[in-house]
Amino acid sequence: MSKEYDRAYFEKWYRDPQHRVTSPAALARKVRMVVGIAEYFLRRELRNVLDIGCGEAPWSIHLRNFRRNASYIGLDRSDYAVERYGRSRNVQKAGFDEAGRYASSGPFDLVVCSDVLHYVGDDELDRGLQSLPAMIAGLAFLEVLVDEDHPTGDLSGWHRRPALWYAKRFRKAGLVPCGMQCYVPRHVAESAAELELTKG
Repeated sequence: MSKEYDRAYFEKWYRDPQHRVTSPAALARKVRMVVGIAEYFLRRELRNVLDIGCGEAPWSIHLRNFRRNASYIGLDRSDYAVERYGRSRNVQKAGFDEAGRYASSGPFDLVVCSDVLHYVGDDELDRGLQSLPAMIAGLAFLEVLVDEDHPTGDLSGWHRRPALWYAKRFRKAGLVPCGMQCYVPRHVAESAAELELTKG
């Protein structure tokens, strides 16, 4: 790893008011939005979630608040996150291209990969995408910052890629966009209304 995802990293980018990239309230709104979209396509409540690149697993906290019965698996490369939250938040050590090892625990109603892929190298990203669609029962939330976004915050190791670069790879992998950085696998897209999916 080119940088250390230790306690100091998370303190700076997620809790320090001068540097943090989000807030608990903003994340709670995002989680509720994504869960709502997933359940719309599933036509039932969420049962299980796989969170790739989960960090300290804040999604697990919000999910526990309003989908208490949904199981959660968090994956992250950070030794600190696994050691600190492995037991309490079910965080296990794995990178994006290793998520396929957890296929037997799925398929998952929701797969989350938030604020991660723009730090992942090309080869690892392509390997991870190969196994991802088969693991999705409902929805994937693949939140990525692209070159057109002119991002601020932690830009160490950030890959400058245009939106079209990701769009082509997601579609090649069999992921169909449905708005708000959400994607469904082809078997879910087949039953969606035409304007529920985005084109291009």
